[in-house]
Amino acid sequence: MIPPMRSLTAEEYVEAFKSFLDHSTEHQCMDEFNKEQMPNIMAGHKVEHASLLLRGFPGSSEQDLKMIRILQAVHPGVHIDNEIVEPNPQHVAAYKELVNQAPDLQNVSFTWHQLTSSEYEDQVKAKGTHKKFDFIHMIQMLYRVEDISNTIKFFHSCLNLHGKLLIIILSDSSGWASLWKKYRDCLPSTDSGHYITSSGITEVLKRLGVEYHVYEFPSGWDITECFIEGDAVGSLMMDFLTGTKNFLGTAPAALRQRLQEALCQPECSSTKDGRIIFSNNLSMIVVES
Repeated sequence: MIPPMRSLTAEEYVEAFKSFLDHSTEHQCMDEFNKEQMPNIMAGHKVEHASLLLRGFPGSSEQDLKMIRILQAVHPGVHIDNEIVEPNPQHVAAYKELVNQAPDLQNVSFTWHQLTSSEYEDQVKAKGTHKKFDFIHMIQMLYRVEDISNTIKFFHSCLNLHGKLLIIILSDSSGWASLWKKYRDCLPSTDSGHYITSSGITEVLKRLGVEYHVYEFPSGWDITECFIEGDAVGSLMMDFLTGTKNFLGTAPAALRQRLQEALCQPECSSTKDGRIIFSNNLSMIVVES
């Protein structure tokens, strides 16, 4: 008997996500943005002391620290009071270990909140205090919050005068956008995240009446193994794509076939040197206070 389909646990998601990172240019894309745009963005105003980092995905600690180092380089001598909001205790522990191994962060203090963004918001409101931050970033995290509009509104209200809110989200030009809009019937109900890309975020920002700038960066994901029968890496990739444990082993054959056919469509993927490259383009949205 075929086991029923179910969602990934937090630990299973980390494993599936690693297969994605190993075969995509997600982090290289963010590095390019950090190099080309972040120094100018950070230099646009005087940073007093505080930044708030909302963790969005496992493995983002390295990106967090790169952004902190850019803040240090652009504003030398300024103490950075860095607060991290992350619900997963394993991710918090891994981040702390990374910080302990970074000798160049002497002028940075860290406060850890093992909370979801909504729990952090509730805590802040319950205390009646509203700490202000010069820089807040949300890296690939808005897919899983309960109320995207209110979440953005709240954290935008946490910005100091001339502060910046950075939202990194999948681009409308990505294969994900086409998959979610045109081929949503190919995805199982176990994936309970928001199917949202950059236009959904900018619509929220327009309603809020705030100023923002969008930077588009290309990124790819080699999904060739998804089409190799019995391939372990391909199986993990499909789990990540669908948010489902052992999707290839538990999904009905017709659903598997429809999804694999959708992934090969030109609006989702391209072929290079015999490899199938899924478009993982990102939008970096910088919101002004």
